[in-house]
Amino acid sequence: MKYIGKLAVELAVVILLLWVLWTPSHHFKVERPETYGKAAFPEKEVIINKSGPVSAAVDTLAYRQRMLRLLHDSAVAGWPYQRDYPLAGALLPFHRIVAYYGNFYTPKLGVLGTVPVDTMLAQLAATAAMWQAADTSTPVLPAFHYIAVTAQRNPGKDGKYRMRMPASAISNALETAARAHALVFLDIQPGHSTLQEELPVLEKYLLRPEVHLGIDPEYSMKYGQPPCSVIGTMDAEDINYASSWLADLVKQHQLPPKILVVHRFTQGMVTNYRNIRLQPEVQIVMDMDGFGGVAKKKDTYRCWIAHQPVQFTGFKLFYQVDIATGGHLMGPDEVLGLFPRPIYIQYQ
Repeated sequence: MKYIGKLAVELAVVILLLWVLWTPSHHFKVERPETYGKAAFPEKEVIINKSGPVSAAVDTLAYRQRMLRLLHDSAVAGWPYQRDYPLAGALLPFHRIVAYYGNFYTPKLGVLGTVPVDTMLAQLAATAAMWQAADTSTPVLPAFHYIAVTAQRNPGKDGKYRMRMPASAISNALETAARAHALVFLDIQPGHSTLQEELPVLEKYLLRPEVHLGIDPEYSMKYGQPPCSVIGTMDAEDINYASSWLADLVKQHQLPPKILVVHRFTQGMVTNYRNIRLQPEVQIVMDMDGFGGVAKKKDTYRCWIAHQPVQFTGFKLFYQVDIATGGHLMGPDEVLGLFPRPIYIQYQ
């Protein structure tokens, strides 16, 4: 009997060991922080968004994998991006955004105003599908990047060299975007105004979860010149103000994280980039906004976006001007060959 009892115990131990060895790995997950450059992700399973109406978790493993994919699956020291995880509900890097830029008042500002609305919506859907086919691993979200505050060559009644779009125009943009199940980015070209003056005017729209923000240093005329006479500039202080303002909005109203797109194509357009602060309520995209031949666009992206990293990257394509200035309209495969891969694509 003693022999039988001993045999039973040994058999039980063997069965237990086999169960451990063959149980699916998700029951015994071991997190190893991947190293991107010299920075390692903290070992976390989930991040809980306690600011929202209900608790929600971020898939941190998927986040790490997608961030690495933007680096062509190669960890390098040249891209020390954010080490913390976003709040639940963050769109990036879980999606790629494909946006049409402009204003419905005039075709001069971009593709949104160049063709009838139904034609434009069909074109946006086809463009989003093209990008989805180019990278099937990343779901594509269509978007409008609507210029809500446009810089002007004339000072106007208040001397601010900018025009605010009326509420009816912005509402029309939101309603049209809803037809396409598209996000909306409201863009600010400050002229002689400031973000402190312009952001509160747009607050009621930015309270909507599908509405995000763009700011354009090219038209931020800090030294008194009229817009378009020289290229304007913003400092890290300006970007931090916009980011903090959005973060407060997210926290106060329990919103999903906002995206802040910052346009850039010269060194002087954004100063002190190392001082730009990141926070979980806001995801910052530095968008390469320059036109021209392919070599010029790639060089601009490399110099002022990839070599001065902030968080996420974007890339603008000009339907007409890229061709007129000696290049061609770059296709998804060409753009996805850039390092890092842009997660935000804009067409003008």
